[in-house]
Amino acid sequence: MEATHRRRTLPAGLALAGTAVAFTSLYLAAGSITPLLVEYRLLWKFPPSMLSLAFAVYAIGFLVAALTLGSLSDHIGRRPVLIAALVVQLASNLLFLFAPDIGWVVAGRIVQGIASGAATSAFTAAMVELAPENKKRLGTILGSVSLTGGLAAGSLLAGLAIQFTGAASTIIFGALIVLTVLGGAVVVFSPETMRRNAGALRSMVPRVSIPPAVRKEFAAAAPVVAAVWMLAGLSGGIAPSLVRSVFHLDSGLLDGLAGFVAPAVSAVIGLSFARVDPRRAMTIGIYASIVGGLGIIGGVFAGSLGIMIIGQAIAGVGFGACFTAALRLLFPLALADQRAGVVAAIYVVSYGAFGLSIIIEGQLVGPLGQIPAVAGYTALIVLLALISLIAQRRLTRRA
Repeated sequence: MEATHRRRTLPAGLALAGTAVAFTSLYLAAGSITPLLVEYRLLWKFPPSMLSLAFAVYAIGFLVAALTLGSLSDHIGRRPVLIAALVVQLASNLLFLFAPDIGWVVAGRIVQGIASGAATSAFTAAMVELAPENKKRLGTILGSVSLTGGLAAGSLLAGLAIQFTGAASTIIFGALIVLTVLGGAVVVFSPETMRRNAGALRSMVPRVSIPPAVRKEFAAAAPVVAAVWMLAGLSGGIAPSLVRSVFHLDSGLLDGLAGFVAPAVSAVIGLSFARVDPRRAMTIGIYASIVGGLGIIGGVFAGSLGIMIIGQAIAGVGFGACFTAALRLLFPLALADQRAGVVAAIYVVSYGAFGLSIIIEGQLVGPLGQIPAVAGYTALIVLLALISLIAQRRLTRRA
C-alpha cells in the first residue's frame, strides 16, 4: 500500500475528476459518430446497409473486449488496462480523422468498441476506488453519467460542429485526440487502486453463465433488455438518418439532436430511479419502451419529427429504468463468484441485440424500403417488451 501512495502525483480529487473526463472521452467519441455517419453517406455515396454496419460493428468490438478483457484490471491493476485502452481509443480517433472512405470508418468503429469494452469496467471500478470513503456513491454516479451522458453530448456536439462549421470531422476528432491524450496523462499520474493478483490469463477466458437461482429472473428480464438496447440502436443509429431520408431535413444539428435525446433522458432516469423498487422500475420501463417505440414509428408514419423525438425521449425512460432495474433484480440472486458470468450474459443479450438487429435492419432497407424496415424493427421491440411484461407479472404473482 505504501508503494501505491508513493506513486501518487495527483491529488485524489483531481485524479477522480480527470479519470471521469478520460472515461467520458470514450463515449463522446462513440456518440459523435451518430450524426457524422449521415454526413459520410452524403459524401461517399454508400448504401444504407453500410451505414447500419458502420454503426453496429462497435457492438462487436465492445462485446469481444468486454468478455475477454473486462476483468483483467482486477488482476494486473487498473492503470495498465486504462492506459492501453486509451491508446487503442487514440488509434480509432486517428482512423476517423484520416478516413478516406467508409471502410476506414468501419475499422475505426471496431477499434473504438474494443477500447470501450476493455476500459468500461476498469474505469467504473477506478472511479469508485478513487472517491473518498464517505463519497463512494459519487464514483458510481460519475461512471453512469460519463457513459450515457458522453453518448448524448457527443452526438449533440457533433451535430453542432456539422451545422456551423465546414470541417466537422477534423474539429471533432482533433478535439477528441487532445482529450484522450490528456486523459491518458491523468491516468499515468494517478494512483493505482488495485493490487496485482494471480489469474490474469484465466480471467481472459469468457465466462457466460446463468446460475439456477438467477434463471427465472434472467428469462423475464432478457427480452426487454434486448428491446431497450434495440431502442438505443434505433435512436442512435437509425433516427439521425431518418431526419434526412424520411423528413427531408438537411440539418446536422437535428441529426445530432436525434442521437442526443434518448441517452440524455436515460442518464437522468438511471440516476433518479436508483431508489425506486426495482420491480416497479422494471414495469415502468417496459411500458415506456413500448410507448417510446410506438411513438418513434408513429412520428415516422405521421411525418412528424416532433413526435419521433418525443418517442425517443420516452424510449430513453425505458432504457434508463429497465437496464438499471435488471441489474438490481439479478445481482442479489447470484453469489459473488457468479456475478461476472451473469454480467457477461447480460452483455451478450445487450450488445447482441444492439449490433445484430441494426445490421439486419440495414440489409432490409434495400428490398423493403426505409420505413417498412424500421416498422418491422419497432414491432420486434414491442413484442419483446410485451413478453417481459407478461413474465414480470407472473413473477409478481408467485411472490
